[in-house]
Amino acid sequence: MNKQTELFMSEKFSATALQSGNAVGKPHPHESAILHVTGEATYTDDIVELQGTLHAALGLSQKAHARIRSLDLTKVKAAPGVVTVLTADDIPGENECGAIIHDDPILADGLVQYVGQPIFLVIADSHESARRAARLGVIDYEELPAVLTPRAAHAAQSYVLPPMHLKRGDAVVAFTAAPHKLQGNFNVGGQEHFYLEGQVSYAIPKEGGGMHVHCSTQHPSEMQHHIAHVLNLSSHDVLVECRRMGGGFGGKESQSALWACAAAIGAARLRRPVKLRADRDDDMIVTGKRHCFAYDYEIGYDDDGRILAAKIDMISRAGFSADLSGPVATRAVCHFDNAYYLSDVEIHAMCGKTNTQSNTAFRGFGGPQGAIAIEYIIDEIARNLGKDALQVRRVNFYGSSDEDGPDARNVTHYGQKVEDNIIHALVDELEASSDYQARRLAIDAFNASSPILKKGLALTPVKFGISFNVPHLNQAGALVHVYTDGSILVNHGGTEMGQGLNTKVAQVVANAFGLKLDRVRCTATDTSKVANTSATAASTGTDLNGKAAQHAALQIRDRLAVFAAQRFGVEVTAISFADSKVSAAEQSISFPELVMQAYVARIQLWSDGFYSTPRVHWNAKTMNGHPFYYYAYAASVSEVVIDTLTGEWKLLRADALYDAGEALNPAIDLGQVEGAFIQGMGWLTTEELWWNKEGKLMTHAPSTYKIPAVSDCPADFRVKLFKNSNVQDSIHRSKAVGEPPLLLPFSVFLAIRDAIAAVGDKRINPPLRAPATSEAILDAVDAVRAATH
Repeated sequence: MNKQTELFMSEKFSATALQSGNAVGKPHPHESAILHVTGEATYTDDIVELQGTLHAALGLSQKAHARIRSLDLTKVKAAPGVVTVLTADDIPGENECGAIIHDDPILADGLVQYVGQPIFLVIADSHESARRAARLGVIDYEELPAVLTPRAAHAAQSYVLPPMHLKRGDAVVAFTAAPHKLQGNFNVGGQEHFYLEGQVSYAIPKEGGGMHVHCSTQHPSEMQHHIAHVLNLSSHDVLVECRRMGGGFGGKESQSALWACAAAIGAARLRRPVKLRADRDDDMIVTGKRHCFAYDYEIGYDDDGRILAAKIDMISRAGFSADLSGPVATRAVCHFDNAYYLSDVEIHAMCGKTNTQSNTAFRGFGGPQGAIAIEYIIDEIARNLGKDALQVRRVNFYGSSDEDGPDARNVTHYGQKVEDNIIHALVDELEASSDYQARRLAIDAFNASSPILKKGLALTPVKFGISFNVPHLNQAGALVHVYTDGSILVNHGGTEMGQGLNTKVAQVVANAFGLKLDRVRCTATDTSKVANTSATAASTGTDLNGKAAQHAALQIRDRLAVFAAQRFGVEVTAISFADSKVSAAEQSISFPELVMQAYVARIQLWSDGFYSTPRVHWNAKTMNGHPFYYYAYAASVSEVVIDTLTGEWKLLRADALYDAGEALNPAIDLGQVEGAFIQGMGWLTTEELWWNKEGKLMTHAPSTYKIPAVSDCPADFRVKLFKNSNVQDSIHRSKAVGEPPLLLPFSVFLAIRDAIAAVGDKRINPPLRAPATSEAILDAVDAVRAATH
């Protein structure tokens, strides 16, 4: 490499040159938006079926915990259209698809551990025939005791993993010495992912025993791994492809494995294509949810509301297997602080083993469950002291990032310094723009004169760590191809689930070459192109894959720049890429023309790129380290009104301010904030999961499970992006926007609690559980009234 090329590839010069692009930072539409609204977008179930395609369905357990005495599939095999029926004995390789621990069978083998667990696989000539036949199995069970709640699991010391413990300081001593003490408990429910596109896989056998699986998944490499193991193949024999998903939210990170493996087992057995598409009922009954949590806490605090001691037990409903419960619990522990400094803290996290669906990743991945607890606690502290909760929140905020020493209040309970704390400025801006103080006074006046309807207001902050909390997952690869007509094709390891990842990656690549966005196209995620990829999860999709694609693009651009400099007779530093041209002073050439000339000159026009996140490390034994590359910040204000006679409520207005850093695409980022807000609001208010005493999930369809609708959105919804630049070298100094905004509707839940407290003149802490359904609201209203009299 000559000195000119070294200079061109230097970080300083490359950063300057990138400014000449025009694709980044603009509100470009989603790359598939037109395809979405016209119905042309191809999802897995839309792929034109090959001749001879068969369809599969799963035969499910009707018991929560039982041994199978006998399994009679005679009627299933005789049903119209059935080609074959497979059980665990027919699996050629390992009957297992656990994400981390080998405790999750594809088909139950002698033991069932929840209602809905797959026992056998029906393959028939049509989807309907397979589903009908799957209901005909005759199973004789020997029922066993079932554990159905996290608290019951904790009482029985029944866990899928050993409990986790994190301590800093001495919470017991600090609690004893604290002027004020608070003890209590709280429960927050789980949440169904309710992606628009359900779980689906289409397996096509290939020559030499190979398998090509189209799968709606956030983690193609993990699906490749599981399929290879279940078929006794090597990874290079299996190709997993995903063009797009109709939503994932974490539900297709690990749990798409069951569907991919089952389809592949059938296709390998029959040497014919097999599609397995779950109907909504089956999907909801079989798959895991967001973990519900139960909390027991002891808090010591002073006259200002500053927390001096915090001790909390977190018990999650893991379900029957480990799945991702360990990492979810870890993130809950790490996010218990939210935006607050905790000097003396003791956290115990238990993953309760229950005879229910194995719970899994869900947008926020334990972060929301950790942070909601401290927000609930601060709300209690404020009411006990007769203070506005915002005042107490400010007292507890992390201190300045610039301070050092033992009193700096800027190091988390897990040992990471908060180097980019902007929560004070962000909350100041939102408090002013939302007219928080004036509205607080107006609501107090309204409540004083309204005996039935009560209003509530709350402002809550967010500090959310960005990175996988398993360090080795923070890596990504990409391929960039420049064709002789100047068009560009990009392939990366991330998956598109509607969040706009492909759009942002295309923007990054277009910007690197100074081209318009329409000159770049992203292709389907494919394990034969970029290997050993991480899941598109943990809000890292753009951070990782954007950087990898940029790395690949810059290598090609560097080669083109050297070639152009030689052609123009100038220094390589004089070359610029902008407006679809390559220029040096008065000389310029169109990008396609330069590319063609470079091809003729035998210049390499494709490249691979790689990126690994720096600085992240974590000790799982001590629960200490630097698990996050940076933090995203946000805050929201919500105003609600409740009917104290019926428990009905309405969100009147919501203001949200989100720190997206130097946003790559403000339009997509705003959409993500709005969507996450409403999804999180559903988790905390309407989306109630209910199992009957036999362990059957009764809320397994849209008729019984209430996700937010258009009518639940506030008429006045104000969402803005906070002006900021990431202090870390993220892709174009942007920040992640997938998961953090789901924590914003904490303000909705606490505004409802504020309205209920008005029934008792704000002197009583309402025992409000989440989700705050109308029944939960009425229970809390009754409790406040009883305590008042």
